[in-house]
Amino acid sequence: MTTELRIRDISAIALEVPITRMDNPPESLPYYQELKSIVFGSYKSVVVKVTGENSIVGIGECMTRLSPEALVSIIMDVLRPILLGKDAFDTEVAWEEMYGTMRQRGHSKGYFIEAISGVDIAIWDLIGKTLHKPVYKLLGGKFTDTVECYASSVRFKRPKEVLDEVRSIVEEGYTKFKLKIGRGVEEDIEAVKLLREEFGYNMTIMVDANSGYSINSAVRIGRKLERYEIYWFEEPIPPDNLMGYKELTTKLDIPIAAGESEFTRYGFRDLFEIGRIDIVQPNVGRAGGITEVKKIISMASAFGIEYAPHTGSSSGITVAAELQMAASSANFLIFEHMRSAWSNEQPNPLGKEIMNESIGPPVKSKIEIPLGDGIGVTLNEKALERYRIK
Repeated sequence: MTTELRIRDISAIALEVPITRMDNPPESLPYYQELKSIVFGSYKSVVVKVTGENSIVGIGECMTRLSPEALVSIIMDVLRPILLGKDAFDTEVAWEEMYGTMRQRGHSKGYFIEAISGVDIAIWDLIGKTLHKPVYKLLGGKFTDTVECYASSVRFKRPKEVLDEVRSIVEEGYTKFKLKIGRGVEEDIEAVKLLREEFGYNMTIMVDANSGYSINSAVRIGRKLERYEIYWFEEPIPPDNLMGYKELTTKLDIPIAAGESEFTRYGFRDLFEIGRIDIVQPNVGRAGGITEVKKIISMASAFGIEYAPHTGSSSGITVAAELQMAASSANFLIFEHMRSAWSNEQPNPLGKEIMNESIGPPVKSKIEIPLGDGIGVTLNEKALERYRIK
């Protein structure tokens, strides 16, 4: 029986796929015209490989919006020297040593935690593949064989165009979907109103503002949304305004969802205690990896907060890891299936092509939990090479 598993090597690969066409902004963004080509000019990711002394390779992903090369540098220059020769089974020790490197220097969010996230996922995948067990088994078992999912996301469009897209979503068998809002209170409300008139109240609607509103405008639109029985109001204001979140949860009866832009248990502690949100949405490739997100989910459970993982523009590696987390969490609510990427005209190939196995598509709004070893997927090296930043 394996009692130790020394880490022999760590590598990181930056990936990028240029977006050649984007007719509409995919989400709210300050100074959109000035920043769109930088933020939304391409799909990006960083894939991490952790090789054990047994020559088995675990894989992970760092979710990133910008400069994947920066994450590669952090992993190779800072994290790799810390972990080489360490026992992969010591996940808690490894995480604390990585985090402790820059904790006193203020790097508790952003690139440094994203880098840790990808490495941590890869370590868990290595352990699972070594023991021939799925990660959910290592986390305590699974509560379900399939997870319910919603279609994400109906991007910025005129209200009648939104109606047309939702018709196609319904035809695909979905009963729950998320609508991007932030074009303005009146236009956003008009879109929701048309959807309720068309589909009634058997359809579940979430709305996501991607931090696009001020507190006052978020309260204003939130009160209008209440009459249409919206399932949740996601990221109505910027993530650094915790007192603003507290004000919204106090003034509105609609559930408030947030967390895709937060990092580590310490950030989520403040989001729970100060922001008082109702639904938490950590991304395992950003918030600290499996080791840390497991703590975040458990803490949410203690606060009575339900867990709805964020997948966003992640590759299929993060999606696979998120499914392991969802299956093993008692307070899991619903899973985000990215039906449409940033560009409706150009799907994100990183979602499927860089893996040998496929995840989904959903059948009757349900996705099966991968049963393979580790996170349940392996790398397609040819596809990885195709999108590698040279």
